[in-house]
Amino acid sequence: MGGGGSSTRRVTFEADENENITVVKGVRLSDSLIDRMKEPSSPSGRPQSQQRSASGAVNDEELKKRIAEELALERARRDSEAQKRRLFGKLLERERISSNEHLTRAILRERAATEEERQKAQRFAKQLEEKDRELKKHDAYYKEQLARLEERSAQFYKVTTEQYQKAADEVSARFK
Repeated sequence: MGGGGSSTRRVTFEADENENITVVKGVRLSDSLIDRMKEPSSPSGRPQSQQRSASGAVNDEELKKRIAEELALERARRDSEAQKRRLFGKLLERERISSNEHLTRAILRERAATEEERQKAQRFAKQLEEKDRELKKHDAYYKEQLARLEERSAQFYKVTTEQYQKAADEVSARFK
């Protein structure tokens, strides 16, 4: 049986030479289908009257009807499975779209977080550079103040030394 439900297939029925078995040409039947067709009742559970000829063969019309019913059931089953596959495919597609959207949102959030971290790092780097400049200014100021204090200290030392020397000379001149 083909994959398409709408395709038509030519089926011929023949009786074999013993008239016991009807041969169906153009249709591939499974063993389970043949077994079901041999059963005395139809698939729907209602008893089916089987007309037997004097030689014991099943009525051709009854067999044709039974084969048609089985083929219709098989076609309905295939159609049902195809419908399930289509629904499952749609469900998978929706799931794929949903997961792609979720992934896209996660990527965008991650990019935003990364950009925020980058900007934060730039702000911290600028603050650090500003602090460094400020420290260098303070360092220069304190070095300048230290140089002034050392110069004043040297001047005081010089003045003090001169005054001490002068006082020592005066004391020494008095006692001589």
